[in-house]
Amino acid sequence: MARLSASQRSKVPSSSFGLPGKARSSKAKKKSGNYPMPDKAHARSALRLMHNASPAQQKQIRAKANKVLGKSSSAKKSTRKK
Repeated sequence: MARLSASQRSKVPSSSFGLPGKARSSKAKKKSGNYPMPDKAHARSALRLMHNASPAQQKQIRAKANKVLGKSSSAKKSTRKK
């Protein structure tokens, strides 16, 4: 995954963060816990790293990551028996 420098991260639009409310200013964007998702690699990372977020925040992060990854938000994992 490509790393985002502080200046690159501050240029990512707030709408591209898993928690856009926490990323309103360029200063706030530089703090951790906002889950920037400018690409699919960052969206996958956000899904792996969101365990510190509250359940409500996890739902919001998951929805944003699925959108970036091109997955349907209503799609559920298969429970098919093998």
